[in-house]
Amino acid sequence: MQRIGCVLHISSNKNLILKAEKTPRIGDKVVNENLKSVGTVFDVFGPTSAPYVAVKPNTEKTHHLVNHVLYAIPSTPKMKRRRKRR
Repeated sequence: MQRIGCVLHISSNKNLILKAEKTPRIGDKVVNENLKSVGTVFDVFGPTSAPYVAVKPNTEKTHHLVNHVLYAIPSTPKMKRRRKRR
């Protein structure tokens, strides 16, 4: 589990916008400090020195998450299957 950063505001598309301390991968699960699921990482944008993260929330009521710290749980990469040679 890694700390993403603090929620700055909610976008017009109802996504949570965070200023990233460490850049997560797209598709990682996002939780709050109580380990309750908040959503998934939807987009990473902005300059590479100070990126921003958009999180697509699971619920409609997201206004209480502004100014709270969120954490990312890295998703495990799926193993690629090898094809058998004939």
